[in-house]
Amino acid sequence: MNDVAVVGFAQAPSVRRTDGTTNGVEMLVPIFTRVFEQTGLTKSDIGFVCSGSSDYLAGRAFSFIAAVDAFGAFPPIHESHVEMDAAWALYEAWLKIRMGEVDTALVYGFGKASAGDLRRVLALQLDPYVTAPLWPDPTGIAGMQARLGLESGRWTEKDLAGVAARSRRDAADNPYAQVSGETDVDTLLAADPVADPLRAHDIAPVGDGAAVIVLASAERAREIVDRPAMISGIEHRVDSAALGARELTRSPSTELAGRAAGAGDARLDVAELHAPFSHQELILREELGLGEDVRINPSGGALTANPMFSAGLIRIGEAARHILDGGAERTLAHATSGPALQQNLVAVLERG
Repeated sequence: MNDVAVVGFAQAPSVRRTDGTTNGVEMLVPIFTRVFEQTGLTKSDIGFVCSGSSDYLAGRAFSFIAAVDAFGAFPPIHESHVEMDAAWALYEAWLKIRMGEVDTALVYGFGKASAGDLRRVLALQLDPYVTAPLWPDPTGIAGMQARLGLESGRWTEKDLAGVAARSRRDAADNPYAQVSGETDVDTLLAADPVADPLRAHDIAPVGDGAAVIVLASAERAREIVDRPAMISGIEHRVDSAALGARELTRSPSTELAGRAAGAGDARLDVAELHAPFSHQELILREELGLGEDVRINPSGGALTANPMFSAGLIRIGEAARHILDGGAERTLAHATSGPALQQNLVAVLERG
C-alpha cells in the first residue's frame, strides 16, 4: 500500500466572528489559493477532495455542498464529506491514497460558530435518551471532568493554570491564534470560575475558522516538497458515549490510538494535542506517554484557537509544518471529537 505524506497546509485566522456565510466559502478561498501556491499544484492535480463540517452548526442541511464552491465542482470532482472534525476527513483521504485510488488529495474543514449558540448545538451530540434532554453543555461536562481529577489528586488548579499560561505565551508567535499574550499562573488563578473549577483561561475560545491540508503519495510527495511529512501511523478509536460508563479522568481510546499509530516507537520532537480544556492536555499527555522532552502545542493549541471542525485538522497541519520547515524530524498530532474526549485520532509524522 502507498505511503502518504502531508505536502501543504494553510489555515484562516481564528476570530470571534466573521461576516461571511455559514458555508465557509469566504474563509476557504484564500487558504486554497495559499496551499496551491505552496505546493505548485492546481485544482486539476487533485485526485480526491474531502471535507469536515457540521450541518447542525451551519443551521441548514447539506451546507457542505455549498462549501464545494470554494474549490469548484466543475469539471466534476471526486468528493466526500464527514460530519465531524476534518481530521477524520483526512483519515478518509489517507485511505484513498493508501489503496492507490488517487495519488493526491485535498482535505479541508470549516466552522462558523458565531452563527448560533455553540454550547446548545454541541449538546445535541449527547445520548438522546438520558443526557441530551438535560441540555448539559460541553463546558459544564468538562467542569465535571476537571472536578473529578482535582478530587482524585490527578491534578491541581495550579497545574491547569500552568497549561493555560504556557499556551497563551506560545500563541504569541502564532498569527492565527485568537487568544495570546504573556501572563502568569497567579494572575490566572485570581479569576472567578466559569464552570467550577474551570476559569475562562481553561476553556477554548469560541471562534470561526478553517484549514486545508494537501496529501500525496510518497512518490508524488517527493516531487512536490523537499521534506515531505510522512504519516508513519494513524489510528482513531472511540470510548462510550454514555458519560457514566467510563472513567472521565482517563482516555483509553487515546491510549489505544496512540499505541496503534506508533506514538511510543521513537523519540518525538513536537506533539500538537487537541485539548479544548486545560485539564484535557494533562490527560492526553499521560495516555500518550509524552515526557518533558516533547514540546507540547508550540502553536498555542486549542486553548488559544479552537475553530469547530477544523481545530483537529490544524493539529495535524501544525505537526506537519515543523517537518516541512525543517524544525523537526518526528512529530505527533491528536484530534478529538465528542464530549470529554470521547473520540480520538492520533497521527505520527516523520521526515520523508
